Amino acid sequence: MKTSLYIVNEIEPLTTTSKVVDTQLLFNELTYTHFPVLQEDTYIGCISETDIRCFETDKTLEFYRYALEGFFVRTDANWLDILESFAQNNSNIMPVLNDDNIYQGYFELSDIMSLFNETPFLSEPGNILIVEKGVLDYSFSEVAQIVESNNAKLLGLFISNMENDVIQITLKINDSDINNIVQTFRRYSYNIASKHQDDTFLNNLKERSKYLEKYLNI
Repeated sequence: MKTSLYIVNEIEPLTTTSKVVDTQLLFNELTYTHFPVLQEDTYIGCISETDIRCFETDKTLEFYRYALEGFFVRTDANWLDILESFAQNNSNIMPVLNDDNIYQGYFELSDIMSLFNETPFLSEPGNILIVEKGVLDYSFSEVAQIVESNNAKLLGLFISNMENDVIQITLKINDSDINNIVQTFRRYSYNIASKHQDDTFLNNLKERSKYLEKYLNI
């Protein structure tokens, strides 16, 4: 995926001579959380919408250089690295610099997310399975082996949460017998965090619970 094709230049970047009042009006018209600021032709950072609302309207951005946030990515950055930068900086716009640190434009979060939507993880049909295990006890090779030992194929997996020494892994598996895979994960001491209608283990527990409840009410 050539991310450089998604660089946007529809709106000229701000400069240090831009007035605060004009910048506030720009944010009123846009849905961006930040916007790039240049000094002459040099990118010096992004001004955030939150900050600009607090500044004196008769000042220029030069007066508030200290508030600029200096995040950016390179023109040849991988889409996943770009997505990570968006998340780390709580932004929906990402300035792009070339290897000579020349400003090239910016990425919009929605465009980069569309690249994620085109990956087999999202576009291919399959089952989503979420498993949990101790952070020191899991391994991706074991997870893959469990799936493939049930004649299934992984379309992707990632760590979706990590809390209190427990790691959560989200898997996308091609259409297959999800119940056998779920039971195999349990045999390997993984907790199943997602719900599955054909989970025979849980269905049996429900039936036994109903039977016990009926017995106790006799």
